[in-house]
Amino acid sequence: MKDDASTQNHALAGHLLDHYAGRIARTQGPYVLGLSGLQGSGKSTLARVIKAQAEHRGWPTEVLSLDDFYYARSEREALAQQVHPLLRTRGVPGTHEIELLLSVLAALPHASEKFPVTWPRFDKGRDTRTPPSRWPRTTRPPRLVVVEGWALGLRPQLESALDEPINALERTEDPDGRWRHWVNKQLRAYQPLWRKLDALIVLQAPNWEVIREWRSETEKELLRRGAPLAMDKEAMKRFLAHFERLSRHALATLPSLADTCVEYDTHHHVTALNHS
Repeated sequence: MKDDASTQNHALAGHLLDHYAGRIARTQGPYVLGLSGLQGSGKSTLARVIKAQAEHRGWPTEVLSLDDFYYARSEREALAQQVHPLLRTRGVPGTHEIELLLSVLAALPHASEKFPVTWPRFDKGRDTRTPPSRWPRTTRPPRLVVVEGWALGLRPQLESALDEPINALERTEDPDGRWRHWVNKQLRAYQPLWRKLDALIVLQAPNWEVIREWRSETEKELLRRGAPLAMDKEAMKRFLAHFERLSRHALATLPSLADTCVEYDTHHHVTALNHS
């Protein structure tokens, strides 16, 4: 099964690089390619394959993951106390340090031995950032930058869509809608980052139920590795409830905003590839 996935990712990465090669060649400075996919969709793995193939083509490439820009636990604890307790949980808009990601994107074209560029690395097993000494570092300006994340390109929902709770978590822990309205408002601050993307690729899953299954598989791997804060089945169910609203919104709206939409079936096989 892993061999099938590897072969598929290799072919998909090659096709995507072929498709965008002309644009990458014509762009002054790094070409910024957004790779958007919900939890467990395989975007991080695909991003690594794209990087390897791009490097093989002679294009210096860096991958920036939105997940690596989560606020540390202590900062999310402050948000939980000042805004809403549900903000202890990483992931929703408002729990990323977007300004830092934007500053890294601005610095990368000028990377050199004299001015190296570093960016955070987030340890999901420990739910906080790694020490700065372990952060990625580059001294070369990239030709291609892949930015991957679970909500890339997503626009805020209409305020009226926030009125009714979407699951048990919202009904019991956000009955007045304060948390979901705050999160939706924070999404506006992500739009400047989306505008930095030269193209947006969306990895489109069949439905939210499949996303839950795929993300649970990722967590099982953390459990097998003995990660201190890896989640069991019930903890994972509650964790994913934080994302259900915006995940359903993404499934419904992102394909029409994408430059390329890659459609998957329930077994993670590519069933369609559409370029706008």
